[in-house]
Amino acid sequence: MDPIHYFNRHSRQLETEAVYGEAWLRRAYETLPGKALLHLLIKRACFSRFYGQRMNTSASRDRIAPFIEKFGLDPAEFAKSPNEFTSFNDFFSRCLSPEARPIDPAPVVFPADGRHLGFAKASAIDSVFVKGQHFDLPALLGSTELAAKYANGPLVLSRLCPVDYHRFHFPAAGTPGTPRVLNGPLYSVSPIALRKNLSYLWQNKRVLTKLVTENLGTILLLEIGATNVGSIQQTFTPGSPIEKAAEKGYFEFGGSSTMTLFEPGKIQLAADLLEHSANQTELYAKMGTVMATA
Repeated sequence: MDPIHYFNRHSRQLETEAVYGEAWLRRAYETLPGKALLHLLIKRACFSRFYGQRMNTSASRDRIAPFIEKFGLDPAEFAKSPNEFTSFNDFFSRCLSPEARPIDPAPVVFPADGRHLGFAKASAIDSVFVKGQHFDLPALLGSTELAAKYANGPLVLSRLCPVDYHRFHFPAAGTPGTPRVLNGPLYSVSPIALRKNLSYLWQNKRVLTKLVTENLGTILLLEIGATNVGSIQQTFTPGSPIEKAAEKGYFEFGGSSTMTLFEPGKIQLAADLLEHSANQTELYAKMGTVMATA
């Protein structure tokens, strides 16, 4: 069982991920009985809805304190104290205090806390977690026209673990359009699963939003659901201009991912993001820190 390593931008160290529900994930994606159950039940939306409903009950509050302690979360960052949360899902989709996430002056910042992979050219991706897995951009975007437009532009995959802050934000200032839902199943997006089948990223339920900016072209924003994600909630108003790092929405319980795609020639991804991604190592960075320059 290979551990999951990532490079932490803030501590400047290679760290090992503490995987929530690791034993369960490995059984589901690495054993024959688990794979059978995965296709019969686990990938289906009804399974994630059922689990999400459990996390909305008042009884689920008992999970909050042990979770904070086990994964070393800092309650000082929370907008309200741990005993004020009404359910585990309320805690999971928590807001943070404004000072917990300072916003970098760079024109493009990370939209979420998480482990990020960045690629200078979306159509040239052939090594995400393992080499040789083809990245299907038309399937991801649900459009051959969009895929052709963004094929030679940068792409950033941001993976949120259950232990992360689960609100996602706009990476740049602009005017967002109406979100488009691309329906699909709900496989895990943990590296444990993606090492087996990268296509879960473009099979899973996704929400696509276009962000029209003044100087950076039109940025594509994708939120990707996953097993045990109760739902993807959007909190912005389509057609209304937003500032960089404004909240876009949040995931209810579960691990999940976002993707950010840029037109060719508009931005340059951060050097450390490109460096570690070239070595198939995710870069951990917090929302609001620099993702790219113009």
